[in-house]
Amino acid sequence: MAVPLTPDEALDGPPLSYNPELERIEIELLLEGVFRHYGFDFRSYAYASIRRRLWKRTEAEGLSSISELQALVLHDSAAMERLLLDLSVSVTAMFRDPGFYQVFREEVVPLLRTYPFIRIWHAGCSSGEEVYSTAIVLEEEGLLERTRIYATDINDAVLQQARAGIFPLNRMQEYTENYIRAGGKRSFSEYYTAKYDGALFSPSLTRNTVFSQHNLVTDRSFSEFTVIFCRNVLIYFDRDLQNRVHTLFYDSLVMLGILALGSKESLRFSQYEPCYEKLHPREKLYRKIR
Repeated sequence: MAVPLTPDEALDGPPLSYNPELERIEIELLLEGVFRHYGFDFRSYAYASIRRRLWKRTEAEGLSSISELQALVLHDSAAMERLLLDLSVSVTAMFRDPGFYQVFREEVVPLLRTYPFIRIWHAGCSSGEEVYSTAIVLEEEGLLERTRIYATDINDAVLQQARAGIFPLNRMQEYTENYIRAGGKRSFSEYYTAKYDGALFSPSLTRNTVFSQHNLVTDRSFSEFTVIFCRNVLIYFDRDLQNRVHTLFYDSLVMLGILALGSKESLRFSQYEPCYEKLHPREKLYRKIR
């Protein structure tokens, strides 16, 4: 998914002599300007994370203040694209958290077999590794043909990578190990062709996939889904924004639909917690029951 850096990630940051109150004003003005001019809303992202990412881009552009970065991105769309890549940095892998996919195969797939047609939403899909992972599971379980997958992200650049289906060849050993631990039923190499330093995955895996730009912060529901994946995205939002996104997911899930969250996320303290049953608490799989 596409997400800001966590607070403990290293960054040189601002100069030693700076005014934190003034810095916060600069950051708020930049985020407000980006929202008004480009429509990307990062105003409710966790402050520590967004601050680090903005300073990284400020330094990369050779600037000395957030205000200078604001002036640049508001008048230069190419600079905004560079900033957007920083604000939505990808942290993903194929069959990431193999135990999750094994549980999905064992406990969710049997439920999906009861549906004549399946709609799955990967919200914050980043460069697509987890979309292809899901497609492989569904292919092996004989469900891909009657499934439509919607893969969305705020960042069009990473969506283009996802559409291409080309991933670094040097990560295939790691991905193969993940696949085996996730209960894979074939040889993982059957799904891709090695070309130079890339692995091109079979286009058949995404024959029923729609890749589209979508902003979880500002956009509305666009369909009803049997399963929604949003793993390791909500941890970067503040509490109010998390609640807004949970409302979006609740409105988008069919009754008895499945919500898949990340390992550090949960429905605790959410107004929708009573509306779900814990299908598998450890792997953060929930089923809508009301």
